[in-house]
Amino acid sequence: MHVPDGFINAPASAVTGVVAAGAIAVSLRGARRELDERTAPLAGLVAAFIFAVQMLNFPVAAGTSGHLLGGALAAILVGPCTGVLCVSVVLLMQGILFADGGLTALGVNITDMAIVTTVVGYAVFRGLVKVLPRRHRSVTVASFVAALVSVPAAAVAFTFLYAVGGTTDIAIGKVATAMIGVHVLIGIGEAAITALTVGAVIAVRPDLVYGARGLEQKLKLRVNGELVDVPSAPAPVAARTSRRGLWITGLVTSVVLAGFVSFYASSNPDGLEKVARDKGIDRNVEKHASADSPLADYGVKDVENARLSGGLAGVIGVGVTVVAGSTVFWAVRRRRTTEVSPANTSAV
Repeated sequence: MHVPDGFINAPASAVTGVVAAGAIAVSLRGARRELDERTAPLAGLVAAFIFAVQMLNFPVAAGTSGHLLGGALAAILVGPCTGVLCVSVVLLMQGILFADGGLTALGVNITDMAIVTTVVGYAVFRGLVKVLPRRHRSVTVASFVAALVSVPAAAVAFTFLYAVGGTTDIAIGKVATAMIGVHVLIGIGEAAITALTVGAVIAVRPDLVYGARGLEQKLKLRVNGELVDVPSAPAPVAARTSRRGLWITGLVTSVVLAGFVSFYASSNPDGLEKVARDKGIDRNVEKHASADSPLADYGVKDVENARLSGGLAGVIGVGVTVVAGSTVFWAVRRRRTTEVSPANTSAV
């Protein structure tokens, strides 16, 4: 659903740029509360994983494909504020290096794909977790539904932005029907990927899943008239997987998906591209400012072999994204540490 330059006019793009900048500023502050010494190193990995899986377009219907947006997934794994930052890092890398998503439309894409999907997805997730049984399985179920809802929500958001600042005179009803219809189908794929990923992480390290925090209620016994916590049972071997092991496994998986599996992804246009072609939204599309980038269109320039070119581009993208994301979240985590330390010192 990457919006190229020319779909939305300059005033609307500028407004969404301000909205995106404000949301990122708020998310940077909120991420300080969400990230701790256990989860901060994983946030950059989540961004890299989303980048990798977004390369895997899957067929949906009538010559259309879809791909992961990732907002709900990131919010559930590392928190909503950190999730907004994760997807924003991915969109920034895609726009600058791979000419995917317009640079003047970056505010539109961050608002639609990072903010809307994360906020809507996490709100649905939290609502479901409150009413479902307090079990890890409930997190997986809630993840599926949250991701499913987040994709058509992004389609609705794009339709609204198009109604406000679209550069072509197309009936908004036709755009809404086409966008929402196809993205409901894409949402099913998003839901499956999100549920499988969240379920896999919960199976080995449930303590690292932000959405599962505080899920299990501790048993209590009354001793001498007072309630005391019952010691937790030892975690199974799988649940004691080290953070380093999980990080390495996640990085290797991302590299394999982007570097090898992506070659077999669907070549059909994604939901927005298909609707744009069918309805004429793309009449005023502009050439991307990074169209001459050595990695434009997810291929390495001057590498003739298509499989090798796409694979190298995918691996480079994963590497750049994990470095950029890790740098951002390391800085956020360090800022939190420096803010907490003086407070602790003064308290002493």
